[in-house]
Amino acid sequence: MLRLRFTHRALRFNFPARTSRGALAEHVAWYLHLADDAAPAVVGIGEAAPLAGLSPDFVPTFPIAVAQLCERFNAGAFATFAAADAPAFVGPGYPSLVFALETAALDLAGGGHRQLYANPFSQGRAPLPINGLVWMGDAPFMREQIQQKLAAGYSCLKLKIGSLDFDTELALLAEIRAVAGPDQLMLRLDANGAFAPADAPRKLEQLAAFQVHSIEQPIAAGQLPALAELCRTSPIPIALDEELIGVSDLTQQTALLDAVRPTYIVLKPTLLGGHAATRRWIALAEARGLGWWITSALESNIGLNAVAQLTGEYDVRGFAQGLGTGQLYHNNIAAPLYIEHGSLRFDPHGPWEPCD
Repeated sequence: MLRLRFTHRALRFNFPARTSRGALAEHVAWYLHLADDAAPAVVGIGEAAPLAGLSPDFVPTFPIAVAQLCERFNAGAFATFAAADAPAFVGPGYPSLVFALETAALDLAGGGHRQLYANPFSQGRAPLPINGLVWMGDAPFMREQIQQKLAAGYSCLKLKIGSLDFDTELALLAEIRAVAGPDQLMLRLDANGAFAPADAPRKLEQLAAFQVHSIEQPIAAGQLPALAELCRTSPIPIALDEELIGVSDLTQQTALLDAVRPTYIVLKPTLLGGHAATRRWIALAEARGLGWWITSALESNIGLNAVAQLTGEYDVRGFAQGLGTGQLYHNNIAAPLYIEHGSLRFDPHGPWEPCD
């Protein structure tokens, strides 16, 4: 019979991680451990780490929900449990728990080695190109990050904007372009909904001078007519991010993409409801000729590994994904994930730190 239990870890940032919604100093990750009584040493592990102010399931009762999920699972006396069973078992209200249970089931099926899929990335044969993420902060802090990322050989930088004076942000972009032109460096921006709809067209025009690849969520989610107009007129291609969160019904997903017509969508499995939910968004985007990329969402290396291996199921060669969060924490789960020349790599034979 299968057994499900949980542990958790308070992940401590190396620096206050600032977004337009505020700064984070700590992030709690919950781990689901799935094992069979017949072979208790083989354990599948998945991570649920909802984000404050963003995840639908970041609620005070989340620890209770984790405990109740394990109790309900164990009461079911499952002899087998597939990842495909997780969405219905958990329900739509806890997307990060769906992601965790799917991941644990995939891991257990693979022998508990944190190899969820058989693809070139998970087999250690091919890296995943990633963007170098530059966090919000004062100008010197952001300038230092930019210099480090350029020196590390990234061919794509993503800057979170919206917390500094706009003229200061423009000056930082000018500095970047003075060092690396658009042929050398792809430049992505993430506003996290920081622009007011009335100001967004003017700001997008000014940002376009720096040959920006795309901008994520220029205005806050839930303003579809304004967002659709921006997508139609913006000189910078717009990517939807927060707009996708909580939209789990297929009819609503289809209506959203057809009404807004973004150039790209940004997919965070922890926030969207896991592996299967992310695959469905990809299918919808590709059917409409829309681009996409997958992004981790401040998970520890357990969650990052799952997001990266899911990404490895697709041919993303030459197109940077948002998978560079593993170095954010003092006390991350040690894992055979590493960054080399602007790409994320996985060593399938490397050691993993226990999550207990």
